[in-house]
Amino acid sequence: FPVVAVIDREQAGGSLAQLTGIAKDIPIVASVQEALVYGPEVLVIGIAPSGGQLPPEWREELCQALQAGLSLANGLHTPLAEDAQLRQWLQPGAWIWDIRREPPGLGVGRGLARSLPCRRVLTVGTDMAVGKMSTSLELHRASLKRGLRSCFLATGQTGILISGDGIPLDAVRVDYASGAVEQLVLRYGFDHDILHIEGQGSLLNPASTATLPLLRGSQPTHLILVHRAGQTHIKGMDYVPIPPLRKVIELYEQVARAAGAFAPVPVVGVALNTFGWEEEAALAQIRQVEVETGRPCTDVVRFGADPLLDAILSTG
Repeated sequence: FPVVAVIDREQAGGSLAQLTGIAKDIPIVASVQEALVYGPEVLVIGIAPSGGQLPPEWREELCQALQAGLSLANGLHTPLAEDAQLRQWLQPGAWIWDIRREPPGLGVGRGLARSLPCRRVLTVGTDMAVGKMSTSLELHRASLKRGLRSCFLATGQTGILISGDGIPLDAVRVDYASGAVEQLVLRYGFDHDILHIEGQGSLLNPASTATLPLLRGSQPTHLILVHRAGQTHIKGMDYVPIPPLRKVIELYEQVARAAGAFAPVPVVGVALNTFGWEEEAALAQIRQVEVETGRPCTDVVRFGADPLLDAILSTG
């Protein structure tokens, strides 16, 4: 769906292209009231505060949006659909969607996805927020262009907003996390040639708990490692270094296989996030990663996902 305006009071009047590198002529405004001029239908809460809680000062803005007839897509942990203060302003035909809600009918994981005939490609990372979702989306786009029956499986609130389906993995109780992934993969696996499963977190990040359930629940056939060019430590944790990429690849392959309990799963390529790097420097970084890891590497957003898709289709 088209984005008609971005609300950010600190950057109001600025250029979205200059601030984000996204080449879209979308106005940045300071409030919901100013955004109404552009005819929005849905207000998406797009912030990612620590703990996923709604800032108290945002309540008035949400009330104004609902009074104006907008629907509300809520990606925070704070539930809003049953909030009495907000519901009193909900107009006929409008809705409040709490994305981070545990799906019903979950059970524990049983490793059943291994029986699926399709390729299952999971993105894994050296850290959180390095581009795993973008990589999966670009691989999905490239797969569709080649005529493959491809499906992107979202496992976080932003991916769900983009695709319209998926599971908010960080809202699922840990006992059912791999089962939730398994349920999603089994729902689509028999009707597609290839599934691109959105990765979450990182085995290297002390705050992350989502990567292992994704590995166990999806029973991937291929892994793509995602890394931010030049990053040497976990963000915000300078005391946790990121090991050499070849060591990270070994780690993911060993954990995926679990000493032979599961089938071998190769990391077939590296998606390098070169945002902020000049093109020549970005290409140099990509070549360096290819030499270091012995695997194809590209920035899927800048240069396309075809080298990684080639590696996927030529393996297994």
